[in-house]
Amino acid sequence: MPFRSPRPTSRIDEFATRSADLLILIGRILLVWVFVGSAYGALTNFGGSVSYFRSLNLPMPQLFTATTVALEVLISAGLILGMGTRYCAILIFLFVFSATALAHRYWEYPAGPTQIGQYNNFLKNISIMGGALLILVTGGGRFSLDRRLAG
Repeated sequence: MPFRSPRPTSRIDEFATRSADLLILIGRILLVWVFVGSAYGALTNFGGSVSYFRSLNLPMPQLFTATTVALEVLISAGLILGMGTRYCAILIFLFVFSATALAHRYWEYPAGPTQIGQYNNFLKNISIMGGALLILVTGGGRFSLDRRLAG
């Protein structure tokens, strides 16, 4: 695989090479943890989520909320199981890019706690997009349904 060094040069390289598939599995799970929590929160407080999307002046906030929850569940299940991993990585990137553009425009808020919170969400989303690109490159690894189904 192109992301693994053929000759490890340090103990960290050796560990990463030897543990790559397990680390990819852990990375996939950690990457989608935020989507699992978000989907759960939206399902248990659907009205609150609809109100949030309404406050962003989005059309059809109920449909927007339902679509968001469905995408979060689909992305989470796909990455946890390693099924359609690269497609899920692309979906994550696009989903988070859109969410960032719609909801985390920190520069539109006055200086203070709200702006800081939006800035932190903006940075978190940039990091998630980076993680999605890494998963796009590595694929699901050995511990994935993608690998099992490929034979």
